[in-house]
Amino acid sequence: MDDNDMELKTSLLVDEVEPVEVAPGIVRRRLTATGYARGWLIDFAPGSRWPEVDVHGTEERYFVLSGEVIEGEERHPAGSYVVFAPGSSHRPRTETGARMLGFTVLDA
Repeated sequence: MDDNDMELKTSLLVDEVEPVEVAPGIVRRRLTATGYARGWLIDFAPGSRWPEVDVHGTEERYFVLSGEVIEGEERHPAGSYVVFAPGSSHRPRTETGARMLGFTVLDA
């Protein structure tokens, strides 16, 4: 692999990324970002709720790795893939605890 290939790919071990507490019971790991998207992994403790309404200027997508995420009255169990269009908003919560892997698509 030459130096140009290294610039086109990055890799990391998610568990080695420093977790940052967003709110009581919620920690986020910011994953490698590019000019196109940001990645993140969020762990919700049972009974936790995102601290405020999250408003999207661009598209956001997440995959529920474990547990269950509740959006309004909709429940998204492990294996769910959820997409929010630009202009949407939400405030996720959980009763059971959850882990989600997500991506925020950036403006081109």
